[in-house]
Amino acid sequence: MISKLDLYKVFCKVANSKSFSKAAKDLFMTQPAVSQAIMQLERELEIRLFNRTSRGVTLTNEGALLFEYANSALNLIHAGEEKILEHKNLTTGKLKIGVGDTISRYFLLPYLEAFHNEYPNIKFNIVNGTTVEICSILKSGGVDIAICNFPIEDPTLVLRPCIEIQDIFVCGEKYMNRLSKPTSLEELVELPLILLERKSNSRKYVEDYMRSKGVAISPEFELGSHDLLLEFAKINLGIACVTKEFSQDYINKGLLYEVNLMENIPKRSIGVCYLKSVPLSPASTKFVEIIEER
Repeated sequence: MISKLDLYKVFCKVANSKSFSKAAKDLFMTQPAVSQAIMQLERELEIRLFNRTSRGVTLTNEGALLFEYANSALNLIHAGEEKILEHKNLTTGKLKIGVGDTISRYFLLPYLEAFHNEYPNIKFNIVNGTTVEICSILKSGGVDIAICNFPIEDPTLVLRPCIEIQDIFVCGEKYMNRLSKPTSLEELVELPLILLERKSNSRKYVEDYMRSKGVAISPEFELGSHDLLLEFAKINLGIACVTKEFSQDYINKGLLYEVNLMENIPKRSIGVCYLKSVPLSPASTKFVEIIEER
């Protein structure tokens, strides 16, 4: 049975061509099938839509009124299909990413550049926050994907680790000699510590590990920025817990020194997460592929 949408497609084609036979040819239908479709629509609407003559057909007043709306609706549907195709081909669209400031600066930028070079018409919307905040935004639909500090315990999310990172402690010149020998966690916590704020997933990971070793921490400073950790340690305000991969420039230049711990903190990951229940958009899929390929 022909659908209501198909009936309106036939109706608009007949109205534009002013001929059942021409409409049938354009639609790859038989002329009787076109005639039957128009009669079915007229029966359902209980109105005559066309004046039929030997020279063809013309719209009745009611038919002309219906054509104005039906033709506009079909044009909008066609425009919508074109937009969907553009999104599939990544010639237009928007990619919403949730990410923390530190990961943005030290991890994400090269992938944003690579994606933009390949798909310049896709617009970015970057939402910053802690891992907990970003995951909450992700689950509310505010972003398509999130780049977060792992581990994350959430059965509603797909978690795809990308790189391993190492948490270390660093100090400035004031503490360098004092910490030149292998240092235990117990010795470390006797010094002024500089850590990220409690709501940070990185802070929680390190604190949970030290607690598992029977060591409680009470930091002298709690900061909201990884860069501030480095700067505070550089001017000898204490011993900072930082991500080694994001601190290498300070260490290589001799601005900071890595504390030689007797037992290294286990490595963790940075990765991509997204909702299990929602398929990734074409742009999100391609962006994840670029990260994993590189």
